[in-house]
Amino acid sequence: MKAHSYEGKLSAVARLFLYVSVTVITIASFLGAGGVMTGSHLLLKLHPYIFFIGFGNLAILILNRYLTATIYPELKVDPLKQQRYIYTVILALVMITVAIAMEWPLLKALTGLLLMVVVAGPLKEIFTTLSIPKIWKEVSVRYYIFDVLFLLNANLGLFTLGLKEAFPQQSIIPFFVTQSSYFLGSSFPLSISVMGFLYTYAWSKSSKRELIKRLFSLWFYIFVGGVLLFLIVILAGYYLGMMLISHILLFGVMALLGSFAVYLYNFFKENFHHPALAFLLSGLALLFATSGFGIMTIYFLKGVAFGTVPPLRIDRMWIYHAHTHAALLGWITCSFIGMIYIVIPAIVRTNSLDLLRSDKVLSVILSENTRKKAFRQLTVLLLAATAIIVAFFLQNGILLSISGFVFGSSVFFLNLNLQPELSQAD
Repeated sequence: MKAHSYEGKLSAVARLFLYVSVTVITIASFLGAGGVMTGSHLLLKLHPYIFFIGFGNLAILILNRYLTATIYPELKVDPLKQQRYIYTVILALVMITVAIAMEWPLLKALTGLLLMVVVAGPLKEIFTTLSIPKIWKEVSVRYYIFDVLFLLNANLGLFTLGLKEAFPQQSIIPFFVTQSSYFLGSSFPLSISVMGFLYTYAWSKSSKRELIKRLFSLWFYIFVGGVLLFLIVILAGYYLGMMLISHILLFGVMALLGSFAVYLYNFFKENFHHPALAFLLSGLALLFATSGFGIMTIYFLKGVAFGTVPPLRIDRMWIYHAHTHAALLGWITCSFIGMIYIVIPAIVRTNSLDLLRSDKVLSVILSENTRKKAFRQLTVLLLAATAIIVAFFLQNGILLSISGFVFGSSVFFLNLNLQPELSQAD
């Protein structure tokens, strides 16, 4: 790997983001697999924090900012500031590791506070640079900016979770501040980012773009509002509301998956096989699986008071684990790998966002060899993710740990596969 000067170069910081974010997902996967193999409670507890604190913050602070600035150039990207964001997130990862290993909840709270301060900077820049009407004008920007808002809220959740664990006798922090609610809150902004990306680089190019714009605008309200309302009905213990909202969201995901499959069929027929789009389609397919497992979780939740006892009996916990891992390993990881295959090479080639603004962004940027390897990578990812879900059902620790290691290795392959492409730009 070549050494690069990161001072003031957009392309070099994009490389740094690629290496660090992919490594974070890999480490999180290895920790989870290692925890199952060794029976280490520490590794099992740590690995989701590594994923959400590391990749969750990096994706929104760096990749999301590229996408927003591509639409509104006045929202400038400062490479030096982004470099500091990356190093701060790495520091946060060290802090959360120490906090969990030493059982120091106040350090966990401090980690959340640090990340809140970091996210507040870009959020302030957005709202002092763009007016609310201008934000609302572009459907994609609505998605992207709500991501940053929800990331701030997720980091607030980490902060309050640390305080709750440090002072459990205090009733000032609501009962619903739990590890599960923090992880859910952290996955939400990542999900919204993918929706905005799909609209920007796929459907907005359609000949029926006005209709698509209205539909994606409607989906924004359904998806964002639906998830928020879903959280409220969970806290209220309103079982019928949970079922209604979850099914509405499921039908929306089905429509999204079906229409994107049609789009992809037409794109591949008229152009070439783009691996990034295949990753995004796979992500949507696993979002469908996530929704299905989520509904099963709610079904078995009936009659259980939320927040008082484990929501599922021990023999049903595989459904919960299948739900969360289909979301993290499938929907989020597959989708963001697809996004990275488009965004990072486009930035590195020109040391700017110009290619992302052009109609050539879905052209043949990657070499044929890289594209073929990307499809092989996707095959291994999907097989490993499926094996992980099956392992939860079978309660097979060996299959679960091996699949976790394979999944992490296939994610890390992204660094290796893109290296020749990025080197050509030097």
